[in-house]
Amino acid sequence: AIFGTLIADIDGVYDPRLYNDRLLLGMKGTLAEAELHILHLRMDAGRLSKVRKGSYRQVLPTGLTRLVDGSVVKDPDEQVQHTIELVFAKFAELGSCHRVLRYLNTQNIPLPRRQHGGSRSGETLWKQATDAAILAIVSNPAYAGAFVYGRRQGNPARYKPGRPATGRPRMPMEEWIHVQHDVYPAYIAWQQYIDNRTRLRQNHTRFEEMAKRAQGVAREGAALLQGLVVCGMCGHHMHLIYRSQTHYVCDSLKKRVAGKRCQSAHMTAIDDVVIQAFFEAIRPAQLNALEGVLLKQSTERDQLTRHWQERLKRAQYEARLAERQYNGVDPDNRLVANTLEQRWEEKLRELNQTQEDYNRFLAEPILPHLTPQLREQFKHISETLPTLWNSGQISGPQKKELLRSLISQVILKRLAPDRIEVKIVWISGHYTIVEARPNVLRERDMSNYGQMVERVHELCLHGLDDEQIAAQLTTEGFHSARRTHVVVVTVQKIRVRHDWFLIGYTRRSLDKIDGRWTTRGLSRHLGLSANYIHCRIYDGTIPAQYLSRDPASSLWLIEDRADIINAILARYHKHQHSGGHFNG
Repeated sequence: AIFGTLIADIDGVYDPRLYNDRLLLGMKGTLAEAELHILHLRMDAGRLSKVRKGSYRQVLPTGLTRLVDGSVVKDPDEQVQHTIELVFAKFAELGSCHRVLRYLNTQNIPLPRRQHGGSRSGETLWKQATDAAILAIVSNPAYAGAFVYGRRQGNPARYKPGRPATGRPRMPMEEWIHVQHDVYPAYIAWQQYIDNRTRLRQNHTRFEEMAKRAQGVAREGAALLQGLVVCGMCGHHMHLIYRSQTHYVCDSLKKRVAGKRCQSAHMTAIDDVVIQAFFEAIRPAQLNALEGVLLKQSTERDQLTRHWQERLKRAQYEARLAERQYNGVDPDNRLVANTLEQRWEEKLRELNQTQEDYNRFLAEPILPHLTPQLREQFKHISETLPTLWNSGQISGPQKKELLRSLISQVILKRLAPDRIEVKIVWISGHYTIVEARPNVLRERDMSNYGQMVERVHELCLHGLDDEQIAAQLTTEGFHSARRTHVVVVTVQKIRVRHDWFLIGYTRRSLDKIDGRWTTRGLSRHLGLSANYIHCRIYDGTIPAQYLSRDPASSLWLIEDRADIINAILARYHKHQHSGGHFNG
């Protein structure tokens, strides 16, 4: 309208400067937009109808092939099937795509990838494994036999110019439009696919939250777990503080964000429980688990052997095919013959390289079986190593190397001031959880301090003295703050704090016990000294048949008899008249 541009269609020519022409153009545009919208709705409805029937044809991942009649089968190439099965098996074992990637690249195993475009569309190419390729295999529900529609859905609000995929974000499983099971031949079960998704989500969370460092070399020092200890609160490695007592300390948050120190653990308490678990791991009782590991590794080698044999067969076939193509061309047609000759030479080089790699694989040492001789050696090690460990014949770095041969990490998490959860992660990926009991500064900081106080009260009421109470508490698993057992002073402090007195001392102040006189009570009753009453016991004035010992306080108990009292008074008056000593 500003520049007087004319607009033409099949019906005529329009001038935007004229009101009638602008009105007509606007009406045509509105009708065209409505018609286009209706067409889109009909096409979407038709597509969703085919989706619900399960007849909608999706692009199949590598390893699945659609036949002419529309049915889907596994790829007829056995090497493709075995490689995909190997990826799922290693992910279930190793637990992350990156570990599977390292395994495949270490074993020189490529992944099959079907081309969906370009000059080689429809062909299956073998390419070096990548993290994205492994993730695409593990996260694709088609390998679990499920037809899924709506994993990605359009969302214009999230579109970023120049990045088309941003407009179709991945949706959570709950928002998928349609899921139909048992449509495709499955490589894994549906539950395994769900477990794989959960594992991937956990790996993503753990990667974001945990920052880990390398263990470092085993150096001189008293701490045997140097480089292995990880904080169970923040996920960072703990370092050592060598003072009067060595501690594993985590202050990563304090350094990074000026936060508080996560935790500190006494070195001796942690090292002791880990060393004990290490000795338990090499005991003969664990040989059955070792046999299981060796059997699993043997099965894995069989899978690798089959993979290399299939690769060699493929390379041999491609070399023979290139040879036949070269022999079938007219020799005079040098343009084609030169190309086929180069291709034949290339396939021969690939065949030779594959043969060399296969021979190198066969030359690798095979893991031994657990023979009776090996069992006897393990038994000998499990019996002699604890003795050598404490004899001083093994140096600190050697002990650290021995621990690292089986232990990958030691994760500490303080549950209470005197309780630390120690999670020992073995190199196999399994873990063992034990509990360490470090020393604390005060008894009241111990988690079972209340129970110990109640137990002290009960034992006091039963007439036990401090030494007996301390011994009984030690037998029941209690300990003092800085000792592995209960010391007498701990019991005394508890009694004094609660004003609990031993029965023996309490009974000494009584005049009568069970109807019998104590020496203290009888002396008060007669107005004599307690020493005088003791003398009458020893000289026989008080007959032995009327005497007994209190088992709780070891006090003399005298029967309340008139003849005994009269005999004591008569003896006393006799000495008084004769001018004898007061105490006889």
